[in-house]
Amino acid sequence: MGSFFLSQTRLLLFGFFISFFAGFGQTFFISIFNLEIRGLLNLSDGQFGILYSLATLASAIVLIWFGKLIDTMDLRIYTFIVSLGLACACIGMFFLTNSLFMLFVLIFSLRFFGQGAMSHTGTTTMSRYYVSDRGKAISVGSFGDVLAMMTFPIIALYLIQLIGWTHAWLFSGLSILIIFFPLYLYLLKNQTLLHKEFLKKTNEITLQKSWRIRNVIIDKNFYVYLPISIAPPFILTGLIFHQVFIITNKGWGMELLASSYIGWGIFSIIGLCIGGPLIDKVNTKKAIPYYLFPMLFGILFMMFFEHSIFIFLYMALLGITNGLWLPFTGSLWVELYGVKNLGAIRALMHACMVFASALSPIMLGLIIDYRFGTFTIGLFCVVIILFSSYFPFIFRN
Repeated sequence: MGSFFLSQTRLLLFGFFISFFAGFGQTFFISIFNLEIRGLLNLSDGQFGILYSLATLASAIVLIWFGKLIDTMDLRIYTFIVSLGLACACIGMFFLTNSLFMLFVLIFSLRFFGQGAMSHTGTTTMSRYYVSDRGKAISVGSFGDVLAMMTFPIIALYLIQLIGWTHAWLFSGLSILIIFFPLYLYLLKNQTLLHKEFLKKTNEITLQKSWRIRNVIIDKNFYVYLPISIAPPFILTGLIFHQVFIITNKGWGMELLASSYIGWGIFSIIGLCIGGPLIDKVNTKKAIPYYLFPMLFGILFMMFFEHSIFIFLYMALLGITNGLWLPFTGSLWVELYGVKNLGAIRALMHACMVFASALSPIMLGLIIDYRFGTFTIGLFCVVIILFSSYFPFIFRN
């Protein structure tokens, strides 16, 4: 284990930090500014939810094309483009006016460059340059995402109180330019040599099939494993986006919710620590049918119990599946389709994931609008989990 961390420390740190700074484009950060954004443009919850989902859907479509460029473009240039885009989007929020079009463009940019391209860059890099330790590498990189989720909402609330919400966005954008830019240039200092070694190893695998997007979308395995790969972002985004409704109906309170995010983060880390080494030892296709089970039990706790202790069990079990999801899905597509065109294939998968995360706020919002409660929301999520796990379980051998 020690030799793994020491062998390519810079590359592992790059995966960690790009996942960390991608947090500025994630729902858990943007949703902190929900009230201020809606107040500025006089939007209802539903109106902002629709705009947010449409911008996210648009970002998913563009990512299918843009994501494959990582296969042919120097990683340092690609990282420069996506991180500069996210920084500009954050700074743009500082200048936001009473314009729906401007808000749409900025939300699109935050989602595309943050949740989309930067997260895609981190996972693709870890998957591509590691073979025997791929699971552990993806887990290390994914620590950045988990740490961002644990800290960014708290930092955002503090900055809003200290300097105001628009200046909090300005601070976020400047932190990318001042901290991440010089950091990633240092961490990718030996990228040219590293990529040459990767190309040499890839060319030596002469019998490996070169999968392209057109081959993938007609392959049975793609449709067997797609639902279970996008189920966590679909469910988690919907539950987080409508978390105020859920905790209000359960009588849990915002203070308990804020505290429970610490448990989410801790158990996400536990999931990462379990998932990474596990898939380095076993076939991912055989293990993946079971990784949604912690989330299943967490949602069942939310559905049937009211006591405040169950918010911590609910969030902890969601956190375990969130931690398992990152290395499991990162490794799965490499096992199925290899690394030669990994950027294009992962871009397709990431776009599907973003597309799913855009749909869930609308679908769960409709359940709420039709005056159904948390039990119906939970039941809907349980059906998604069982359906998603069925086909990978049948075809696991």
